[in-house]
Amino acid sequence: MNNFFSFFLENGGIVLIGLGAALATLLSGIGSARGIGIVGQSASGLLTEEPEKFGKALVLELLPGTQGLYGFVISFMALGKMTGGVDLQTGFSVLIACLPVAFVGWKSAISQGKVAASAISILAKRQEHVAKGIILSVMVETYALLGFVMSILMLMK
Repeated sequence: MNNFFSFFLENGGIVLIGLGAALATLLSGIGSARGIGIVGQSASGLLTEEPEKFGKALVLELLPGTQGLYGFVISFMALGKMTGGVDLQTGFSVLIACLPVAFVGWKSAISQGKVAASAISILAKRQEHVAKGIILSVMVETYALLGFVMSILMLMK
């Protein structure tokens, strides 16, 4: 047990940074994959009947994927702080900085997928109004951007 504490005291900063980077990528990526899956299910049904609407459906499909990209960027920024001899305080601060994009990205991507899936119904029934569905989907993105910006600001301190 004493060896674990010695190891953690010597290497804990690097371990915590790695954990933060992993959470940023994993949670936002899981959310994006789930959100894209939700939209894809709705779009597939529409495209069997009206394949000419693929381009507009693809725009809606791509929207929940941005959260995964935000998490990926934050992971790279966090890993950039992983240098030899990182102390625990720095490791904890980087871990905490990764959490906004991780959790907000996870949940907002799923919510955005649900809204974008509903917008597929607009595309199916009234194609000329699909921009309204895109705007409704983008509104959810606002919160993903806030989490992303907060993570950036915290990493830059």
